[in-house]
Amino acid sequence: MIVRELAEKAEMLNYLSVMQELYPSLTLEDYDTDLTAMIPNNNYGQVAVFDGDDCLGIAGYWIGTKLWCGKYLEIDNMVVSTKSRSQGVGKLIFNYLGEKAKEEGCSMMALDSYTANFKAHKFFYNEGFGPKGFHFIRILEDKMIR
Repeated sequence: MIVRELAEKAEMLNYLSVMQELYPSLTLEDYDTDLTAMIPNNNYGQVAVFDGDDCLGIAGYWIGTKLWCGKYLEIDNMVVSTKSRSQGVGKLIFNYLGEKAKEEGCSMMALDSYTANFKAHKFFYNEGFGPKGFHFIRILEDKMIR
C-alpha cells in the first residue's frame, strides 16, 4: 500500500465512488463544483492510499490558521473503503498527514466526526486525537446537507 497526494481535481474526481461511501448522495456534478471552490480558495488537498490501481481510502485536508493555535492541518472527509477497513489504511493516512503537518510548521492536527460514529472515535483516540471542544452547527438548508 502506498499513500500519495491527489494533485489535480481531475484525479480527485476519478475516485468519487470511494467518497460516495461516506456521502452516498454526492453526485459527480456537485463534487466537481465543490472541488472547484475548495481547492484554490481554501488550501484544500487530498491524499489517498492505493494498492496498485485500487484506491482503498481518501482523506481531504485543509491547512489554515486560527488565533488560538496558529497554523494547523484539519483532516476532512476521511473515508476508508468498506472492504479495506481494519487493514491499516487509516493509520497510513494519519501518519502521512502528520508528517505533512510537521513539514508545514503546523502546531496541531484537527478533525470533526459525526457524534454517532463510535467506531471511528475509537480509532481517532488510538491515533492520539481527543476532544477539545464542541463543533456547533445551525442548519440553514436541510436539503443542502449530505
